[in-house]
Amino acid sequence: MPAKPKRGLILGLWLRSPFEIGAVAASSGPLARAMARQVNPSRPGLVVELGGGTGAITEALLRRGVAPNRLVIVERHPRLHSLLRKRFPEATVIQGDAAHLRQLLAGHGLHGVRAVVSGLPLLAMAEAQQKAIVDSAMDVLSPGGRLIQFSYGPSCPVPQKLRKQLGVRARSVANILWNLPPARVWVLAPARSSATRSLTTPLEAA
Repeated sequence: MPAKPKRGLILGLWLRSPFEIGAVAASSGPLARAMARQVNPSRPGLVVELGGGTGAITEALLRRGVAPNRLVIVERHPRLHSLLRKRFPEATVIQGDAAHLRQLLAGHGLHGVRAVVSGLPLLAMAEAQQKAIVDSAMDVLSPGGRLIQFSYGPSCPVPQKLRKQLGVRARSVANILWNLPPARVWVLAPARSSATRSLTTPLEAA
């Protein structure tokens, strides 16, 4: 892989356009690895990452064993999109809004999504934007698929009212206390799917 980007890149972009970037720092190594552990690289299907940023979660997914040709990265910011294309040339890197995920994937002839791994700061977004992104992720998942999302603090990043509207259930699967700020990893899946039934039993990676 190409050299890692300079520290502070996300912060610098956030200072220029805070509403477009949404987060002041890239995901830490421990948080990225905790999210990647929720993906089973031996299972068929695409792994879609939302908000690739500087590539911390992308790198963790590849180290987890996800094949680059099965990895799709969606990044809205032009500079970060360009950076990701250079760092991960074997993956599919798409510039676009995660709220339009089905259209973005269809435009590249992609289908069969096993897992969506989101590095987007949902808690910092308006409810309408949260709903559009989560609904879009659920819409592209194959049966048994799941959305993997982080939050800062103990609360689920998708509020209970919104989960009920979308028919989604959630389970906290990891606490990263040494992250700054402390973070939690969540798995979300359609309420009536086989993936969701597993949320009440020992969890197996998607």
